[in-house]
Amino acid sequence: MSVSALPLPADRYANKWPIAFAVTLGAVIELIDTSIINVALPHISANLGATIEEVTWVSVGYILAAVIVLPMTGWLSAFFGRTRYYIGSIILFTIASFLCGASRSLEVLVLCRIIQGIGGGALIATSQAILYESFPPDEQTLAAAIFGIGMMIGPAIGPTLGGIIVDRYDWPWIFYINIPIGFVATIMILTFVKDPVHEHKAGRFDFVGFALLAAGLGCLQFVLERGEHYDWFESDLIRWLTGLAIVMLSVLIWWELHIEQPMINLRLLKHRSLAAGCLAMGAVGLALYGSIFAVPLLTQNLLGYDAATTGWVLFPGAVGSAIGMFGITRLPKSIDRRMIAATGALILVVAMFMHGQFTTMTGRQQLFWPIVLRGVGAGLMFVPLAASTVAGLKGPDMAQGSAMFNLARQLGGSFGLAWLATQLTTATAVNRANLVTYINSTNPEVQRRLAMLTAAMRTRVGDPVLAAQQARAILDRMVQAQALILTYDQLFRIVGVVIFCCLPLIFLQKKPSGGAPSDLH
Repeated sequence: MSVSALPLPADRYANKWPIAFAVTLGAVIELIDTSIINVALPHISANLGATIEEVTWVSVGYILAAVIVLPMTGWLSAFFGRTRYYIGSIILFTIASFLCGASRSLEVLVLCRIIQGIGGGALIATSQAILYESFPPDEQTLAAAIFGIGMMIGPAIGPTLGGIIVDRYDWPWIFYINIPIGFVATIMILTFVKDPVHEHKAGRFDFVGFALLAAGLGCLQFVLERGEHYDWFESDLIRWLTGLAIVMLSVLIWWELHIEQPMINLRLLKHRSLAAGCLAMGAVGLALYGSIFAVPLLTQNLLGYDAATTGWVLFPGAVGSAIGMFGITRLPKSIDRRMIAATGALILVVAMFMHGQFTTMTGRQQLFWPIVLRGVGAGLMFVPLAASTVAGLKGPDMAQGSAMFNLARQLGGSFGLAWLATQLTTATAVNRANLVTYINSTNPEVQRRLAMLTAAMRTRVGDPVLAAQQARAILDRMVQAQALILTYDQLFRIVGVVIFCCLPLIFLQKKPSGGAPSDLH
């Protein structure tokens, strides 16, 4: 009897809500852990006696391991059994979190972070696959909404939570906080999640594919993470690693398409919805993740907000995402989900251009609506995009498709952050040079402002020479701040243009038959 003919238990979906909570919890702690570490690096550096250059490997090591494991999750799920693999990944992640917090040397901490990344790399893609199969076909959009909220909340609260923990306690607690969460998630998964009836066993291990994957993605991710530090292609190291990544990934694609049992089933990309969805998610990841991380930098470096205040500024965006995602579940099923995703993309475009109007005098009230709209737009776009990308895939194909979709998100985000870091340096220098041309003795407004600043400083220090020096220093900081805000505004508008260009990819996905979410393939 075929798998599809097996009778399904009457209560197949009875535990969908506990499962949704458990697997979303697992995905969220991975997303938080990716970003929470950044605010703690200076504290770790001081505590372990390492330079900032050395301590960045705490972040890079985790991301390298997670990115390499992510596309392998389909094969690993089939080999170990999806539920056992997921539970094992959470346990490994939780134990490694404890070991990270207990580390007293940089070398041990980096090693433990790599182990943590091996466990964390599986959590998002496997969570998504479990969640979709735990809800009935007519509630797939609801499942995507639940998963999407976790995807949006994790990166948003990670830096803020890290700042609060480091300020009030100490850096090991950014790792210890994972222990109770991982314990609860493990118990719930053991209790409620069962392997699907259509689960298949994995084929033999693809050693060549694994070696090409590890080398190619490892080199690519290192270039994206550290390229700006090494001044990109001015560095021999970056040039060599880029060339090696291109060669290895090209050979990987050829190899996986020509063997009978590939580790990564690239043949699935013949499904138009999966291919278009991965491309769209990569582009959105590039644009959106860069902007998500740009706003905290802007609020803290230019507007003077602390980590907690920045967290409250960003919180309406998470609420907007939740409203947008759950709003989709209330819409009639006859509505073409591609139109909903396109509407979300257009709202995101509007939000990004509103971000492009920020100034050094922008207050919390002016930040509120652009951030809310960004959340609503992301929610409306992400849910139908995620659901339609993997719809129609079953069993190991579902796990493989989820892994590809999330790898596209991760790589897109890495490209976006690399682009953001580079532009904040190069574009700011260009904007500053342009502004400086207006700072000269023939400009009456500049002379008036300099005179006012000198007079104000003289009342404080008395010495007219020192007052003039301090006035020029203040004017220089004002020019730098204006150059930075111009750069941020340009970046936000570019993000809007990139998201607008994703619209054709949305409509490349096949039109759902009858409008049901389960038919989005």
